Amino acid sequence: MTNTLIISNATQLITVSGHTEQPAKRDAMNALNVIENGTVVIQDGKILDVGTDEAMQEKHKSLWADAKHIDATGKIVTPGLVDPHTHLVHAGTRENEYAMRLKGKSYMEIMNAGGGIHATTRATQKASFDELYEQSKRRMDTFLLNGVTTLEAKSGYGLTVEDELKQLEVAKKLNEDHPLDLVSTFMGAHAVPVDQKDDPEKFVEYVINDMIPEVAEKKLAVFNDVFCERGVFTPDQSRRILNAGKDYGLVPKIHADEIEPYGGAELAAEVGAISADHLLKASDEGIKQMAENNVIGVLLPGTAFFLMAEFAEARKMIDQGVPVALSTDANPGSSPTLSLQFIMNLGCLNMGMTPEEVLVATTINAAHAIGQADSIGSLEKGKHGDVTIFDVPNYLTLSYQYGMNHVDTVIKKGVPVVKGTQLQNKVMV
Repeated sequence: MTNTLIISNATQLITVSGHTEQPAKRDAMNALNVIENGTVVIQDGKILDVGTDEAMQEKHKSLWADAKHIDATGKIVTPGLVDPHTHLVHAGTRENEYAMRLKGKSYMEIMNAGGGIHATTRATQKASFDELYEQSKRRMDTFLLNGVTTLEAKSGYGLTVEDELKQLEVAKKLNEDHPLDLVSTFMGAHAVPVDQKDDPEKFVEYVINDMIPEVAEKKLAVFNDVFCERGVFTPDQSRRILNAGKDYGLVPKIHADEIEPYGGAELAAEVGAISADHLLKASDEGIKQMAENNVIGVLLPGTAFFLMAEFAEARKMIDQGVPVALSTDANPGSSPTLSLQFIMNLGCLNMGMTPEEVLVATTINAAHAIGQADSIGSLEKGKHGDVTIFDVPNYLTLSYQYGMNHVDTVIKKGVPVVKGTQLQNKVMV
């Protein structure tokens, strides 16, 4: 007997269809492909069909009586949200640094004094596997409650082979245990350890010759990321690290041009990165090269908001042909949020994006940014039955009412994992 779930009577069914082969660019980022009074039929965890209530009931009448039903009257239905850039697995928080910044210290000043990434690295190195697992699982629960059904998670708070592997092993176990799907990125090149800051080249060689081969052999990551920034890793060092990862089958990603223009966007285009992230200070030439090479710009407005910095020029990027995605950048130092809906608000209010663009940027384009667009990111036949139901009358409300969680129900591969704003314990490990 098949397992069928039918979600019907949606005021708006936001399919975001038609962008699976290539990420949406320019005007296509406004194409949500909305079905009024819509139904989505999920069978055995995958989408069987989408359409109007009337058409779906007629076409699938044989399934109707025995199926499980969710009535979405007065609500909107979207693909499960996708967060393509997080630092999920870590120990501890850094609210003390938040207070320091409010008194005038800069993010890089704190980091160069041994705080920032280094503070979280110390806490993560000291934490046991189980401690990291439990802290990270709670964050995943919150992501799920906020409508996210797939997210990316980076290492980078280990900075030794042993501790980087520990982070990635925790991520692997969480992906196995938790309803939310997790895609892992190796980011050993997140910072140069404090005790090696006078000889960063030694650490670069360590990442290339020791870390990357171990991660690849154990198949613990899909992507290889690097923090290309003055005072962290130079463009040349970043190039070598990313190319070394490619030799082992790891797809390049890059933290690019966050603090100052540093050639990160151009490097992303050169090495064939799937995405370049941050881009607050990306040059016009870098944006042009990203557009020409189909590099996705993953923008992280929560970081600019929290660091009280200028926001990335999303409008310029979209208008020049860069496919844009949005992410929380969830991390303890520069973006301690787990709300992708708040990021959608910032996308509109602080980066000039339209409500349609932010929905595309947090569904199908975000799925492309982590290489998952063939199975998630839109409501189309054959894709996973990942669905978020928002208790709002139309999709405009998502970016209009800010700082609120509008999620009513979340379905993961055809199984309701959040119902009536509550986690369903029977599916949680």
